Amino acid sequence: MWVDHAGEILILTGSPGAGKTTIATALTALDGSPKVHLHADEFWHFIKHGAIQPYLPEAHRQNTVVLDVLAGAAARYAADGYFVVVDGIVGPWFLDAFASVAAPVHYVVLRPPLAAAIARCAARGGDTLSDPEPIAALHAQFAELGALEQHALMTGGDGRDELLSRVIAAVNSGSYRLIE
Repeated sequence: MWVDHAGEILILTGSPGAGKTTIATALTALDGSPKVHLHADEFWHFIKHGAIQPYLPEAHRQNTVVLDVLAGAAARYAADGYFVVVDGIVGPWFLDAFASVAAPVHYVVLRPPLAAAIARCAARGGDTLSDPEPIAALHAQFAELGALEQHALMTGGDGRDELLSRVIAAVNSGSYRLIE
């Protein structure tokens, strides 16, 4: 497959366990324009002292700063001709961070069934989020996107390659853009 969206940004988001990192990794390995994979989780891990778990209500200020930094990095890479895939939990409540970005920004929300998301998170192990309660809460926040509902891709039984093809088709269509 060939993907050429130089100078553009794709925000690939959804609840934990939606397949964001799997698809972002596969997408950025494809031929075409140069690509950058910005894994949003890393931007939270840069905070070494005083970090608050991002899913907690008291983390709002911290999360706003992290998203502003992430959007700035994405914008800089895009300005230099990279196709930037931002992989992370970027709900509509954080899109203001990308409002001033000059590059076209695509917004694709992967929406798996809740049980599938919880099962994927549980299977990961390690330090990743596996507690069903915050996973369910984040899943619920992506369940109804209001005016952005057309940006959701249902991901029921898709295999990796099928979902990758659907994400590429969504970006190629231009209908998932936030900024024209």
